[in-house]
Amino acid sequence: MNQEILKAKQEVVSEVTERIKDSNAIVVVEYRGLTVDEITEVRHALRAVEGTMRVYKNSLVERAAESLGHNDLKEMLEGPNAIVFTKDTIAGPKVIAKFAKKHEHLVIKGGLIEGKTVDAAGVKTIAALPGREGLISMFLSCLQAPVRNFACAVKAVADKQN
Repeated sequence: MNQEILKAKQEVVSEVTERIKDSNAIVVVEYRGLTVDEITEVRHALRAVEGTMRVYKNSLVERAAESLGHNDLKEMLEGPNAIVFTKDTIAGPKVIAKFAKKHEHLVIKGGLIEGKTVDAAGVKTIAALPGREGLISMFLSCLQAPVRNFACAVKAVADKQN
């Protein structure tokens, strides 16, 4: 094989390796049957959550995943695939799952969520979680509840005495 071709493939493998390292959520999707406009729509939605969708040769993605110890990803890499990379663990899978509900041609195969291999059902479960802001507000309401209940009890005692 030509040295230039080998070098180009090594560059792609190193690029994919870096993207996997930098992402908290990686989703493998099959895009066969989607129009260019639909793919563009998905990419715009992913950009809004600081995510990207790229198409790589499956063998090069396999090499990158194996170099990081994610050998389970190999099972998902058959057929025409696109790889979705996002730093937000929930936002990327949420965008993909929402789009997959509208378009049956986009098939979620699975992915890596915070370094752990998950199947399509796992990606959909992650997508069903509330976003980061929702989780923070739920946590804060749990912290605030005891103080609020105490304040209500004190107010009720004060009102009873008047």
